[in-house]
Amino acid sequence: MSTTVDLSRELAAFLRSRRERLTPADTVLPRHRRARRTPGLRREEVAELAGVSVDYVVRLEQARGLRPSPEVLDALADALQLDDDERTYLFDLAQQRPGPRRRQPRPPEPAAGPLARMAHDLSPLPAMVLNHRLDIVAWNPQMPRLMGLDFDAIPGPQRNAIWLCIHHPTMRDFYVDREQIIREGIADLRAAWASRPDDTGLAALIEELSADHPDFARFWDERDVRVNAHGRKRVRHPVAGLIEIEFDVLTPLHDHDQRLVVYRAADTASQAALATAISSPDGQNG
Repeated sequence: MSTTVDLSRELAAFLRSRRERLTPADTVLPRHRRARRTPGLRREEVAELAGVSVDYVVRLEQARGLRPSPEVLDALADALQLDDDERTYLFDLAQQRPGPRRRQPRPPEPAAGPLARMAHDLSPLPAMVLNHRLDIVAWNPQMPRLMGLDFDAIPGPQRNAIWLCIHHPTMRDFYVDREQIIREGIADLRAAWASRPDDTGLAALIEELSADHPDFARFWDERDVRVNAHGRKRVRHPVAGLIEIEFDVLTPLHDHDQRLVVYRAADTASQAALATAISSPDGQNG
């Protein structure tokens, strides 16, 4: 058995299998058509739904060396009612990169959601849950203690990692390498912005920060793009002093709009300082 994938043949087989699981009743096609000897949609029906020729669908299903464009793949994915995972698989088989896809508004993750519970389970390590806009949507008690903030008292639109770093008085001296933290946040936001062009909340945040902070506008125009999954940062705590933090970012497979951020001390000296910082709301032991 071959250990490699014949992409053309697998694409053909995948398209056939997705076509055969549908009927006209599942689509906007008229239901009263000629009798069927085999289950599923006919090729001409897929072609009609996708806005392509029947010959094109035939050649795709016969693995005749076609490489459909992203636009055609989008049309086929819609016609065949593929879910997100199947759509990604289709693009991978065609060796194409999916373009931005308009999404239905997603309700916010409830406080008792899986990532929020995981953040609490990670105590005493400081942990929080961010969305793709870098809004802080859940946290355990240790994270606000480390940052010296009362998250509950911060209005929702301002409870955003990069907004706080730029605007909140407590945060202005918190990061030793503040400019680098802002740059990294902007690079992360730019990646989210490109993949979610219909997100008006994200666009409004970028517009607000660009207007309020000249450096933000300048850094944004540099067009750096990066999503950090791991790294280090140095912070100053008013009681514990300098702490070098190592962080990891975990994103669930089922929801790429959210991520769990976990902090831990990067060295022995920082371990003692971190323990002091998170021991009580004001950084004092007891």
